[in-house]
Amino acid sequence: MALMITDECINCDVCEPECPNGAISQGDEIYVIDPDKCTECVGHFDEPQCQQVCPVDCIPLDPGHQETKDQLMEKFLKLTGKA
Repeated sequence: MALMITDECINCDVCEPECPNGAISQGDEIYVIDPDKCTECVGHFDEPQCQQVCPVDCIPLDPGHQETKDQLMEKFLKLTGKA
């Protein structure tokens, strides 16, 4: 699954630079995650880096974008040009 940012986001700016895929950006009110770019850090790290640094734990799995680890790895390979 891709991740999502909930409305508990406090716009602290720590998640955006941690995303190796550039999937996090400032939305109208809070930060948002582009599900087409989010691989939950598969291919880069063992754990999603945005979740690790978020001080309010507002980055859960997005139930609207369910993906297996294999699908996330496939997305990683496409995004990085390694496919």
